[in-house]
Amino acid sequence: MKVGGYFFGGLSIFFLIDAIVYWVLSRDATGTTALALTTGLCLLVAFYMLFTYRRLDTLPEDRPDADVEEGAGELGFFSPYSWWPLAVAASAAVLFLGLVFGWWLFSMGAGALALSTIGFVFEYYHEPTG
Repeated sequence: MKVGGYFFGGLSIFFLIDAIVYWVLSRDATGTTALALTTGLCLLVAFYMLFTYRRLDTLPEDRPDADVEEGAGELGFFSPYSWWPLAVAASAAVLFLGLVFGWWLFSMGAGALALSTIGFVFEYYHEPTG
């Protein structure tokens, strides 16, 4: 994680210099804004990675003498058969099509997106019974 944090920090410096040079040479506000936002996004990722690295033990990918087997193991819980991502994607598609075809379709997509997002987030939430 430390190497990745430094990598994204270096990218943010590169994009900042690139944005300044682009602004001086072209005076184009759109491209300069895009490069400035890219700088900010790289800074966010670098901050997150370096901040998280300080809170964790040394990871195998941060040690030069580590073996591949040391990184093996359980990475987390991933839902094997969930239909909620499909519902979220379909309702987001309806929402963005509503920007083209009318506010009535946008409002239907926003409602469907809200419901499907709630279903996706609380898919495995169960209150204790008994």
